[in-house]
Amino acid sequence: MLLTAALSPAFHHEVFAMFSVDSIVNKFRISYFLFALLLCTTFISIFMYAEVRIEQELVKSRLLQQLELSQGKEGTQPIYTAEPGIKIYAYDSAPERLKTMATETVQETPVTVTTEAGQTKTNLHFFIYHQDKQSYILTYLEDKEIVMANYPVLTIFEQLEDIFANALRVAVILSLLIAAIFSQLSSKQITKPLLDLKNAVETNHQNLTQLTHLPSEVGVLARAIDEKNHKLEQYLKREQLFTGDVSHELRTPLTIIMGASEVLASQLQNNSRLSEFTNRISNTAKETSEIITALLLLSRAPEKLDAPQTSINSIALAEVERLQYLLRHKTLICTVCAETEYVANVRPELLKMALGNLIKNAFQYTDEGEVIVRIDAEKITVTDTGLGIPEAMMPLLYERFERLDQQRQRADLPTNLSSGLVSDDYAGYKVEGTGLGLSIVQRIMAHMDWQLTHQANTSGGSTFSIYYK
Repeated sequence: MLLTAALSPAFHHEVFAMFSVDSIVNKFRISYFLFALLLCTTFISIFMYAEVRIEQELVKSRLLQQLELSQGKEGTQPIYTAEPGIKIYAYDSAPERLKTMATETVQETPVTVTTEAGQTKTNLHFFIYHQDKQSYILTYLEDKEIVMANYPVLTIFEQLEDIFANALRVAVILSLLIAAIFSQLSSKQITKPLLDLKNAVETNHQNLTQLTHLPSEVGVLARAIDEKNHKLEQYLKREQLFTGDVSHELRTPLTIIMGASEVLASQLQNNSRLSEFTNRISNTAKETSEIITALLLLSRAPEKLDAPQTSINSIALAEVERLQYLLRHKTLICTVCAETEYVANVRPELLKMALGNLIKNAFQYTDEGEVIVRIDAEKITVTDTGLGIPEAMMPLLYERFERLDQQRQRADLPTNLSSGLVSDDYAGYKVEGTGLGLSIVQRIMAHMDWQLTHQANTSGGSTFSIYYK
């Protein structure tokens, strides 16, 4: 059990690839083996056909020779009997079974004969022969002792047949063994360029450039991958430059806004109503600055980000407090539940953006009831008692610009069949937004290698869970 747990996923992947039929190496091996097997089957079939034909011709020539000898010695007879094991019937005198079975080609059928030693199983060879206006059925009862003593040609043939059969068995075994060895060697040679291409893609651009000059199919693949990598690099560079330029250009006006709001707040200390607006301006500017910082973090490679220990409880409480303005006209209660202080190794800006979007969605799409933010040792859940998400929208849940707006509600949610109107629970339901919230949360989860799940509540509403361990 400990050994199994210690094995790396890469080892399991290699073992699976070793025995997988989808593996190119295994396909080559199976192809060679099947080709060798098909070749051996072809040779065996040819050998068996040749063996049968030679035996038929030997038996036929012997029986025709005996017919000629018997006619010259005994004249016309209904039945000629010649030792050993040869019996020739005039067609009218032949057994009915032979009449129905006999053709001009020598045939063979198993029979049981009684001898002094008892009953013995052997083979009966027979065929029909037309001579002038008379037809004959010639038969030959096969017996090894008779053949060896009276028909040396068949004896030699039987000996050669055994020799060829043994040689053919050895040839089949050697062919399959050689096919297995050759497939092993050739498959490695064939897949080696692909492995070199794989290593080049995983290591650096220089190794890939060396493969692009090859005239083989690997060179074609390398050039295609190199061109695609170049396009992706240019795209990522443009995105990073855009994000950096936007953040740089926005920070200056945001700094001016925050400075101006502070000056304005100091002059309006005696006017509580106007001070509230200045505070909102200042807080919104700070939140926008944090969003810009989070977006910049998302544009960086995950391995280049530091991950300090961040208090999940503090961020959850701060986001609930920040979004309280969404509950001013609703009979809705929000609760943060945590048995103790929980921390996670994550940039606080990213966690704030992800958790803030989930809480904001819960506040916007819930008119009454409660929203519960629950934190434990492995996950953060945001549960609401709102309208939930229609089944038709589930495949598009994390798509950009997809949102639960009034138009979608009227298209997808239950209607009153008599009036054709949306039921009272959904009437007038309209929320401001762009439909980017969940897609941003999903992107943050992928960036941090966390997991986001959704589950519909039985009593209504939704539960989103962030698994951070």
